[in-house]
Amino acid sequence: MNRSAAVSPVVGVPPQAWFLVSAVFHYLGPAFAVLLFPAVGVLGVAWFRIASAALVFAPVTRPWRLFATIGKGERWLLVAMGATLALMNCSFYLAIARLPISLVAAIEFVGVIGLALYGMRTQRNRVALSIAVAGVLVLIRVRWSTDPVGLAWAFANGVLFVLYVVLGHRISRTGNGIERLSAAMAIAFVAVFPVGVAQAIRAFSHPMLVLAGIGVGICSSVIPYVCDQLAMARLPRASFALMLTILPASATVIAAIVLGQIPTPREITGIALVMAAMALHRPAEAA
Repeated sequence: MNRSAAVSPVVGVPPQAWFLVSAVFHYLGPAFAVLLFPAVGVLGVAWFRIASAALVFAPVTRPWRLFATIGKGERWLLVAMGATLALMNCSFYLAIARLPISLVAAIEFVGVIGLALYGMRTQRNRVALSIAVAGVLVLIRVRWSTDPVGLAWAFANGVLFVLYVVLGHRISRTGNGIERLSAAMAIAFVAVFPVGVAQAIRAFSHPMLVLAGIGVGICSSVIPYVCDQLAMARLPRASFALMLTILPASATVIAAIVLGQIPTPREITGIALVMAAMALHRPAEAA
């Protein structure tokens, strides 16, 4: 793939805009996925998510050609990313099948805050981070749960999400992140195939379920991951981690639009604080 041809149409778009698109689809896809759990199964939906994403990426980026040209170290990076994608998606779905999405998002946020703290270099950004944390605490009423299995999956997803951000930034810095993301997704498909295909096969006799599963994959693993790469390529890791604090806000807005759950004054206050933190924050200057 010609890098200049692939990137030139989007150079003028601010990285924050790509992140906002990702933030919308980050929970829009899972909202549809939850509706499929009874018919397809949790791991079956995870299989559809990764399989459909791999199917969309492969004809465009041809990951098999990439593997033939890169070095051993980069191959291991893509294998690590693929395994992370497979485990993270399965853990996330297993968690939201047992716990409220807001609680899973709150646990996911803990590791992200750690990444943002690690990369803060100015007093202004530390203040922005503090405001973002306050906004999320206001927005999400973190509730403990009596479901230890669900909590275990939620914490596993949180750890894997941090790993996804770290590996994703390394991939974005190679200069052709989307092509490498495609290769990692192919690896994720190989990893998840034996785990989810037994449940996914139930949907094959129902075309509407298959289409719904493909839609979940495009909304959850194609659009947001591509947008993440476009944002990561131009944002420091700490800045990207801080911007992830908008995810609980995007979940609230999506719930209002898709499910008719109108946010309370408390939730609106939390969203406003997160937006203020994003406006205050400034990316660290390149060394």
